[in-house]
Amino acid sequence: MEITLLGTGAPAGLPRPDCPCAACAVALGRDARAATALLVDGSLLLDLTPGAAFAAARAGRSLGGVRQVLLSHPHNGPALEVPAGLPQPGRVPDGRELALLTGHRVRALAMDAPGTGYAVTGPDGQRLLYLPPGAAPAGLEEPAESYDMVLADVVGRPDAPARLRAVGAVGPTTDVVAVHVEHDVPTGPELHRRLAAAGARAVPDGTTLVVGVYEDVPDVPRRTLVLGGARSGKSVEAERRLESFPGVLYVATGGSRNGDTEWSARVAAHRDRRPGSWRTAETCDLVPLLTDSGPPLLIDCLSLWLTDAMDAVGAWDDAEWADGGERALRERVRELTDAVRATRRTVVAVSNEVGSGIVPATASGRRYRDELGRLNAAFADECEHVLLVVAGQAMVLRG
Repeated sequence: MEITLLGTGAPAGLPRPDCPCAACAVALGRDARAATALLVDGSLLLDLTPGAAFAAARAGRSLGGVRQVLLSHPHNGPALEVPAGLPQPGRVPDGRELALLTGHRVRALAMDAPGTGYAVTGPDGQRLLYLPPGAAPAGLEEPAESYDMVLADVVGRPDAPARLRAVGAVGPTTDVVAVHVEHDVPTGPELHRRLAAAGARAVPDGTTLVVGVYEDVPDVPRRTLVLGGARSGKSVEAERRLESFPGVLYVATGGSRNGDTEWSARVAAHRDRRPGSWRTAETCDLVPLLTDSGPPLLIDCLSLWLTDAMDAVGAWDDAEWADGGERALRERVRELTDAVRATRRTVVAVSNEVGSGIVPATASGRRYRDELGRLNAAFADECEHVLLVVAGQAMVLRG
């Protein structure tokens, strides 16, 4: 099957009309996006949007061969003049399948929000899934056969690919393409960086894709380190990198700190923004988790792991530090980084970057600063991807 994306943007397009935001201000040229619409093999149109005929002409395509127009959005959208020669738009009821004379089969999938998803099987057996904006599949059953291509609102609903991955509907060779792109994320490099972390990609309007092509699927880094200062957004960035994957194990190294209400509020804020499918483990015993197989790990954070390790070896006492404490800490760090090097799990770890701040007034404070810098450097050496987050903006240091 060949898919021509007549548009890849949100229903209001990108930039939005009269929107003064920064993302809309830079959504120009190839980064401008009309409302999403798909032309499948020149015969099936998924979503009729304003200017569809002109968009097809710009892409070197014609709507003259379209025999079926199906709508996916929660409503029929603004009143449109159907171009001459096109059939009236319709909608397939959830769970029903429509067989076209062209050999395509279209099955409607139920969503967890208003709208209709369509699973399209081509004459040669290729499988395409198209989801409406702001929606994810509901009632998926496991195991499912992997789709060759999925087009979904990856930015707005990252849990949609996570649900599909959980049942096998998105596999290692599935080409996940972001559509319904809104102004929530600055377009250009930042959009592509975020999507690549989710194993997805974006393409400009007018692009024609061949369903089943594997070489364009982004490789998700196995090991990522996210650095940043206090309240820089590093934890949000780390969580964002795994929100498109199911069953993530969130490893909290800080514990509960009974009686500390401010710490409890921080923990609650972190917990509330995690996807409901994630599990939590409160532990500093990271090596067994890295050694075991299993779902992705999000470790938050290494700086608290180091505090626990330094407590265990007596690093805060100068005499104990000199009498074997330093050697013991080096061994703990080596065991951790060896486990990171050998792990087969996807790992995203968070750590504080404190070396650029005020020099601590105490010897123990300076010791902690120095050891955290060494730990971060050693951990980063074992990672394919290293980010530094400043003012909520992620800068790629490696990968």
